[in-house]
Amino acid sequence: MTGERATAERATADAEAPVSVVIVDDHSIFRSGLRADLDRDLRVLAEAADVDSAVDAILREQPTVVLLDVHLPGGSGGGGAEVLRRTAGRCAATRFLALSVSDSAEDVVGVIRGGARGYITKGSSGAEVSAAVRAVASGDAVFSPRLAGFVLDAFGAAAGEQAEAVDELDRLSAREREVMRLIARGYAYKEVATELYISVKTVETHVSSVLRKLQLSSRHELTAWALERRLL
Repeated sequence: MTGERATAERATADAEAPVSVVIVDDHSIFRSGLRADLDRDLRVLAEAADVDSAVDAILREQPTVVLLDVHLPGGSGGGGAEVLRRTAGRCAATRFLALSVSDSAEDVVGVIRGGARGYITKGSSGAEVSAAVRAVASGDAVFSPRLAGFVLDAFGAAAGEQAEAVDELDRLSAREREVMRLIARGYAYKEVATELYISVKTVETHVSSVLRKLQLSSRHELTAWALERRLL
């Protein structure tokens, strides 16, 4: 009974522990306003304005939830997706909630594939953001209503599209496939070059070849193409 009581007490303590938050956004006025609008029971541990300071703050504070802007300066130019990659596996208990003005396919896909548990827009109220933070902290996935349908459609590609993708991928070399997947995931050219130990010029050449072979005109179209075929 003693062991059961101790387990129950620990569970109760965990449930009552305040949800801690790190706010990551490059606009100080927005950070201040958001901090003031969050419910009082959400404890803001730190703020960060760029990729490098965000990584440092997250690893140092190990918060329950990170409110993460998608577009951030610094680092290798990968924004919020880069923060996710650089902290992956180093803060296992932390969950990420993207908060952005953008609702583009590339931005949503990049951070969700990177490990974010939700994506809401900056048009959300303080109460809505607070509710989303609690939901993500409890393990739920949260999306703004206008993004929910897009996410379901994007991540629900049919088997026929996968078969079609195999045929299309046969047009690409092994290296072009590697470059394609990284670019489609939102990596910057410099990041791809570092990841694959090739030059930025070589990355540019491969991207041009991939777009030509797949009959696409931009990396935005490439992201949508790869997502529809569940290649990310």
